[in-house]
Amino acid sequence: MPQTARCRANRRAEMNDVVVVGSGPTGLMLAGELALAGVEVTVVERRPTPELAGSRAGGFHARTIEVLDQRGIADRFLAEGQTVQVVSFGSTMLDLSDFPTRHPYSLGLWQNHIERILLGWVEELGVPIRRGLEVTGVAQDETGVVLRLADGSPLRAPYVVGADGGRSIVRKEAGIAFEGSDATRSHLIAEVQVREDIPDGIRLDATGIHGLGVMDDGRTVRAVVTEQRLGPATDPTLDDLGEALKDVYGTDFGVHDPTWVSRFTDATRQAAAYRAGRVLVAGDAAHVHHPAGGQGIGLGVQDAVNLGWKLAQVVKGTSPVELLDTYQAERHPATARVLEYTMAQSMLQRGDARTAALSRTIAQMVGFDGPRTLMAGLASGLDTAYDLGEGHALLGRRMPDLDLVAPDGDRRVYSLLHGAGPVLLDLGTTEHLGAEPWADRVQHVRAQVAGAWELPVLGEVAAPSAVLVRPDGHVAWVGDGTPAGLREALMTWFGPARS
Repeated sequence: MPQTARCRANRRAEMNDVVVVGSGPTGLMLAGELALAGVEVTVVERRPTPELAGSRAGGFHARTIEVLDQRGIADRFLAEGQTVQVVSFGSTMLDLSDFPTRHPYSLGLWQNHIERILLGWVEELGVPIRRGLEVTGVAQDETGVVLRLADGSPLRAPYVVGADGGRSIVRKEAGIAFEGSDATRSHLIAEVQVREDIPDGIRLDATGIHGLGVMDDGRTVRAVVTEQRLGPATDPTLDDLGEALKDVYGTDFGVHDPTWVSRFTDATRQAAAYRAGRVLVAGDAAHVHHPAGGQGIGLGVQDAVNLGWKLAQVVKGTSPVELLDTYQAERHPATARVLEYTMAQSMLQRGDARTAALSRTIAQMVGFDGPRTLMAGLASGLDTAYDLGEGHALLGRRMPDLDLVAPDGDRRVYSLLHGAGPVLLDLGTTEHLGAEPWADRVQHVRAQVAGAWELPVLGEVAAPSAVLVRPDGHVAWVGDGTPAGLREALMTWFGPARS
């Protein structure tokens, strides 16, 4: 192809700042974050329609609800789901009701509804979703990334994010290793019709966990059954489900007309790198684990809000590309902790005598407030702390959603984050902050705080004179009565000062 024709073809293919591959919760959340930051983003999705076959995953925990509250959309999910004021470790419930958060609970809501609600938000932001496009290859150069699509057409963008699940083609094509532990057990999960009465509830035996339950429509049965032997890495059939049910219950209950049948395992893997040049990965494309503990959707949403504003600033030239390195530096260790938690959770999903003894021992330990709050902080995500160096206890942790008293009206901290921009909260006890050169990027709010400063697990902490809050809700700088360190924090996270 002549050079001029090649250039014209590249311009036609390159119409976006970022292409997100995958329209699950992670991809949609990331698309929304980028759109709020003023970045042109397109989502490409292999599925031809928005409908998700089956209900899939079942909800998320307190920190994810807070993240959605930071964007002003938490009420959309709370209106349709069911809140529960506990998380669990094994069979032991961990009470969250005394945690310092406006959302001391988990939310039960099926993934198909979560995706529908997120899609509505993303469409309001004007993000195009291109469906029926399967990515078959990824190639990058110094200026961008080309996605090869199954229909033979190219799609080019300066950056591509793979949010395309555990079998991510984006991750594989980018050459990113997926490291961790191989599967030792497999489970089938399905939504089917039955011809026989079912025993409702959970059953534990030496093989693993099994459960049957009638869904809201009164007809469809959701089934989870642990296979007697590790299943193959292929899509299971209705016959596979029937045989697995017979092994456990002595009957297949006459299962028929499946909405979906899937297999999951206890394999635990994490991407060795969350970024390879201009290609990044998030959500299940970056980490997979056993679903015990209900962590999957929340981890993906938190990946998205950590990455979105950073990628937007790099795309717009506000920050150097090195800012993207902090995405892995922060999310990789935070997620690794949760992956260990899910591995431990999965080990407790057996009904043999040794597992029962371990469960009773754990129940005794977490009956004390110290161990309970430690475990509940991890499971809920409320204790997530990024290593931003030495300093105040707030540094690197999620900003509490405090009530603010300001001359122009009272408000909550999280209401200041609805636009996904950073906030410098000046509490009136600091000398001149000197943040004017960043006024085009950082919202400066002067207010007073009503009430104590309290963090999950840590308890009450010293009140700061000012805080710099990143768009993801984590604290980037804490004032001690002087502006020392503020300029450095502003440059690190939000680019050089305006000339």
